[in-house]
Amino acid sequence: MTTPEATPGDAPEAAPESVAEANAATAADVPTQPGPVRIVVADDHEVVRAGYAGLLATQPDFTVVGTARDGAEAVRVCREQRPDVVLMDVRMPVSDGIQATAELMGDAGPAQPPRVLILTTFDLDEHVYDALIAGASGFLLKDVTAERLFDAVRVVAAGEALLAPGVTRRLIAEFARLKPRAPRRDALAVLTPRESEVLRLLAEGLSNPELAGRLHVGEETVKTHVSRVLSKLGLRDRTQAVVMAYETGLVVPGAGSSA
Repeated sequence: MTTPEATPGDAPEAAPESVAEANAATAADVPTQPGPVRIVVADDHEVVRAGYAGLLATQPDFTVVGTARDGAEAVRVCREQRPDVVLMDVRMPVSDGIQATAELMGDAGPAQPPRVLILTTFDLDEHVYDALIAGASGFLLKDVTAERLFDAVRVVAAGEALLAPGVTRRLIAEFARLKPRAPRRDALAVLTPRESEVLRLLAEGLSNPELAGRLHVGEETVKTHVSRVLSKLGLRDRTQAVVMAYETGLVVPGAGSSA
């Protein structure tokens, strides 16, 4: 079985780092999943939905616990099955992947919402940006290879969310520029100056070793800083930290290396 293919024009402009390469520096820091990763696949095309589900089912550490043909069904299945990860098509009938993601992120209860990986046919997609704002942990192009798909699910399930940092950051920066919002710098008042610097560097897509080198501290110190930033701002992962950095005006699109 092969992965669903997109047209050649759908490929990203330049994304040299694979998911595995992008996260290689932090892979050793990611906690292992205690059991099989529970996955829901949501896509309105039956062949695509079945293709992803079949591929994922070949991995011994994955369990596909449900599929959905639209956003409303995705929310219902996720609330019933409590998956760890959802592969969510961004464009679906009834309710799309953006609305479904927002609904899932708004769920309260003892179990945390699943981590959402948005599926799209091209990377600079306004709908993907809106899904990241809604709480998605990252996105994958629909022409993704099987190995990259597997890596992405494992990384996201374990808590590392910024997949292919250059591509994700480029998308966030581009739409933050095109759809500017009033800066909310007051939201960062809870951070110390060092934590604000860490957040700015996270928005550049730096890994923990790179952060350690830039800040001239050890990796354990970096992990502590990152954890405190996420906790203080109520963020789930690094993708949300990048969004917050742009939304608050801490990082300005087009200014320096952070754009």
